Amino acid sequence: MKIIGGPSSQTLACRVAALLNVVPTVIHFERFPDNEHYLKITEDIAGQDVVLIQSTVTDSDWVALYQLLDACESAKSVIVVIPYMGYARQDKLFKPGEAVSARAMARTVTADNLEAVYTVNLHEKSVLKHFKCPAFDLDASPLIAEYIVSLGLKEPLLIAPDKGVRAMVEHMASGLSLDWIPFDKIRLDGATIEMTGGGLDITGRDVIIVDDMIATGGTMAEAVKILKGNGARDVYTACIHPVLSRNAVLRLAGAGVKDIMATDTIEKIQSRISTAPLIAAVLKK
Repeated sequence: MKIIGGPSSQTLACRVAALLNVVPTVIHFERFPDNEHYLKITEDIAGQDVVLIQSTVTDSDWVALYQLLDACESAKSVIVVIPYMGYARQDKLFKPGEAVSARAMARTVTADNLEAVYTVNLHEKSVLKHFKCPAFDLDASPLIAEYIVSLGLKEPLLIAPDKGVRAMVEHMASGLSLDWIPFDKIRLDGATIEMTGGGLDITGRDVIIVDDMIATGGTMAEAVKILKGNGARDVYTACIHPVLSRNAVLRLAGAGVKDIMATDTIEKIQSRISTAPLIAAVLKK
């Protein structure tokens, strides 16, 4: 098996390869003077089983994935792992004439030797049906729960900041006998969010707000302020996908967050929880 990490998932690919006792395959990538991408796999992969690991955080990351697929034309088989799939949240048609971008991007991931696609905690699982090969979504939330338990926090309490992640947070909590409570998010306008909820006394407890992703940090920051105001000892945030766009990190710090914990589906300084064991376990099968 050849493990090939794309430009955006080099560390994760190396971690997966180490767990499988495989030396990661080196690729060379750069930009030409006209800003076009150039990519080359430096080993002969003809007749080999290949795993491509590439998050598609930016449009450029999608281009790299297409180039990797084309460069693997001589491989026996290809499995694509997209730990973070960009455009996946644009999964519905709201107005006539709109592009369903998640569908559009899924349809572009294709090759004659492509056997399967794996994603991690897609925002909407219905996106999987748009791939032209078998596609599966992996759940990294138990890895976050295990990491939280390992920290030795004081009476840790998980918070689900909106309805969309309640099932995920409940699953995390039940697996390790952690307490959890839901919050409700009410959007007052394009920039203002109000958080309501609770149900447990949080005085003196360490609280962790869990979401599938943190983008601008607006929802999280509002929740942090509420929890701090209600007597929480320390407030942490945890997510699968640390998008952390614009001033999200500063915003959360300003709200009083103790730490931001995330997985390496997007490789950032906060990505200390690796999804490599999850991916490696699937590939072993």
